[in-house]
Amino acid sequence: MAQQKQHIAVIGAGIVGLCTAKRLQDLGFSVTLFDPTGIAQRCSKGNAGHFASEQVFPLASAKLLPKLPGMLLNPLGPLRIDWRYALKMLPWFLSFLLNMRPTSFKKHTQALRALNESSLAAYQELLADSDYGSLITKNGSLLTFETSSSKRVEKTYLAFKAQGVSIKWLKGKEIQALEPTLSSNVKHALLFCDVGHTTDPHVLCRHIYQRFVENGGLFARTEITEITPKSNQVELLTDKGENLVFDKAVLCTGAWSKPLAKQLGFKVPLDTERGYHAMLNELGALSRPVASAERQFIITPMQSGLRLAGTVEFAGLDAPERNERATMLLAHAQQLVQGLEQSQVTQTWMGCRPSLPDSLPIICRSPKHDNILFAFGHQHLGLTQAAITAKLVGQLCMGEQPALDLTPYRIDRF
Repeated sequence: MAQQKQHIAVIGAGIVGLCTAKRLQDLGFSVTLFDPTGIAQRCSKGNAGHFASEQVFPLASAKLLPKLPGMLLNPLGPLRIDWRYALKMLPWFLSFLLNMRPTSFKKHTQALRALNESSLAAYQELLADSDYGSLITKNGSLLTFETSSSKRVEKTYLAFKAQGVSIKWLKGKEIQALEPTLSSNVKHALLFCDVGHTTDPHVLCRHIYQRFVENGGLFARTEITEITPKSNQVELLTDKGENLVFDKAVLCTGAWSKPLAKQLGFKVPLDTERGYHAMLNELGALSRPVASAERQFIITPMQSGLRLAGTVEFAGLDAPERNERATMLLAHAQQLVQGLEQSQVTQTWMGCRPSLPDSLPIICRSPKHDNILFAFGHQHLGLTQAAITAKLVGQLCMGEQPALDLTPYRIDRF
């Protein structure tokens, strides 16, 4: 029962921090959650809501190279690099290129697959059965193809199938039967059968937080500016000048993790991929997330309408939002879904994804401090991998053997 007396600080109240706090609480620990912005106010608030467990392939893929020039030159394209930020991100990008090597790609695919295969089951463990059924819809998702050849679609299909992804290849009338509003320009689609989505990721986060608080969890809307590990404790300094003492601390600070990791002796090649969404007041148009292979974006049916999400922008944490990166998605959606000709964007949003050049998160105990744990860097898969990350962190805190080999996710792998 010793773990019940331990007090753990979870730093960061995004989806990873929230799942971690609740999991630790369920294991009997006393938990305090810290975040200067509130509950799920950053990347976890406005993501696509897609539990993308099928996404087992790293972003660092050699297949991306021939596409890069066209993506950068297309004003409606999925990638933008702010030229003022380009030099600063050059080391990250060079490392990203090195991770495209076949041996690295294969190894990182295995590591992503291991996390994703357990992702929804971990949410079922974390949430009560009634909560899981009301908050997560397991209705699959579609990847659509408008101009791609049958050969390319088949290659994509076989690649996913080889990784054990439950998948069906649909054509013509099969697609229309599943999603009648999709454009006739969609010639092929891949149905990922075991994928889920939430109709509001912020509501999901708030629900997990509410359960955490109901069971005695504490939250402080304050920033942790310094972490000082001691032999058996961790001292935290807040932006209000408070000195707080805990038995353990878990860093779930997403794209803002670099300074704290540096304090603890780790130089982490963390950068941010800024993602955008646009909302349309269109209800009932789709029944599941629909992504476009050519247009590189996704549409998810939400409680309040359709969410158009995607794009990658490298501009750092502090650059102002470029709302046109969100509003441009409307033109793509109008080509993909019928009946949106008169639709208008009602809201835009930007969030900073925490991305590492090998496309893997950091999930581990600190190699230098037994009472410090790391859980950040989930790039596009924070929502997907949050609950399994929390489970693994919980096992580390309990002194148990983790369910997965954590070697690929160590902070000292760089």
